[in-house]
Amino acid sequence: MPLTWIQVERFRCLEKVELELDPHFNLFVGANASGKTSLLEALFFLGRGRSFRSRRLETLIQQGAKDFLVVGKTEAAGAVTTLGVRGSRLGTEVRIAGRPAQSAAELAEHFPPQVIDPEVHKLLEEGPGRRRRFLDWGVFHVERAFLPTWQRYHKALRQRNAALKQELSDEAVGVWDGELAEAGEALSAQRLAYLERLSEPLGAMGRRLLGMDVALVYHRGWPDERGLRESLARDVERDRRYRATQHGPHRADAVVRAGGQAAKDRVSRGQQKLLAAGLTLAQLQVQEMERPGRSALLLDDPAAELDATSLGRLLECVRELPVQLLVTSLRAEVPGLPAAGRLFHVERGRIAVAPS
Repeated sequence: MPLTWIQVERFRCLEKVELELDPHFNLFVGANASGKTSLLEALFFLGRGRSFRSRRLETLIQQGAKDFLVVGKTEAAGAVTTLGVRGSRLGTEVRIAGRPAQSAAELAEHFPPQVIDPEVHKLLEEGPGRRRRFLDWGVFHVERAFLPTWQRYHKALRQRNAALKQELSDEAVGVWDGELAEAGEALSAQRLAYLERLSEPLGAMGRRLLGMDVALVYHRGWPDERGLRESLARDVERDRRYRATQHGPHRADAVVRAGGQAAKDRVSRGQQKLLAAGLTLAQLQVQEMERPGRSALLLDDPAAELDATSLGRLLECVRELPVQLLVTSLRAEVPGLPAAGRLFHVERGRIAVAPS
């Protein structure tokens, strides 16, 4: 479901932008700090209900404004769906086809964007939280039961942690162990099943981009020799010390390995970006195999920190993906990609279609 139209108001430096988009390839050209990345950030927010640059909603609101608005239209089989998100210091409001959505996750049913930006290497460098989010985004698109399982698990986790913080009895804390363990083990199994599906495209992507096998090794978040319920019961005293549950899939990690070693210890900074980009592209491949024609790739300044050879390999892989491309660049041509279906000039927060 490509995005065919976008309206952005009061988002960072973008006062008011309204654009008709190409279903295949859109290129946004401008100097640094002109607003190119802010536009990709707004597009990402429209599909995910969050930013890929900041967790603080107030930083996205234009100075002096009370809120921001991002509206877009997707089209599939001749049917047009309007998506809208409004962000303020009170939170985020999501509407789909004019009706309030129950959660931001509903946006991704219509417009599920992925992003590769100059900070993509943090997928390897930062802690497990970022990799869990990456993994869960992939599972969400191939396993229909994932979202209710994830919600069930986190509801039980909040309740158990509340009991720990209130220093309730072991019996009161343990009331939640069965629900937490059942949902947690189901969630972990879904993640593992997804990693099985991801392994082949990820391995192929690693060989193409880096010349080595790449894999994600899952650590489930509790001891391998015990079930989750047993682990919760045996280590409740440690949970009491920390006042939070220490076992479960919320503590999981997916360690990236390249050539049989932990990737962050083996590859250079430029290779880290290439490897993290490869993870994203492999995930897009799985997404498209499951539900073709829905995905979009936001590619922010692909030449940053990559030499010509690495950039060429990356863009060759990008070019083969049957997804909508929205790319930023300092120049009107990106070597390795075809001519843009629609070219835009970006300057000081204003975006205009380039003359044909």
